[in-house]
Amino acid sequence: MAKKEFFYRGKKLEEIQAMSLNDFAELLPARSRRSIKRGFTDSQKKLLEQIKKFKAGKRKRPVKTHCRNMLIIPDMVGLMIHVHNGKTFVAIEIQAEMVGHYLGEFVQTRNRVAHSAPGVGATRSSSAVSVK
Repeated sequence: MAKKEFFYRGKKLEEIQAMSLNDFAELLPARSRRSIKRGFTDSQKKLLEQIKKFKAGKRKRPVKTHCRNMLIIPDMVGLMIHVHNGKTFVAIEIQAEMVGHYLGEFVQTRNRVAHSAPGVGATRSSSAVSVK
């Protein structure tokens, strides 16, 4: 089965990667477009510099960031970025479908709570059950 080709708002990934950042911003929804037009924060600029160095081969270590509010831009496609979830760094591989979303959307901050069976003494009937 042939792999489905990726389109974002009617444009192919190669076309989007060839665009300037301002032209790409015009394709985004309002909130994302506004955050790009206002400019990146210092931590976002630092992340972009690390990505440029990593793509150029000047950086060997993986790119790690606490910047969960960074918008995924077409230059990031194909990279492995480690994003902090509040406790550890979680590795995510940036795919074409993630363009236009935020890094924090793909790294969950809360784990699923799975409770086991109640212990002895937790209910009235469990006190009658022998421990052994």
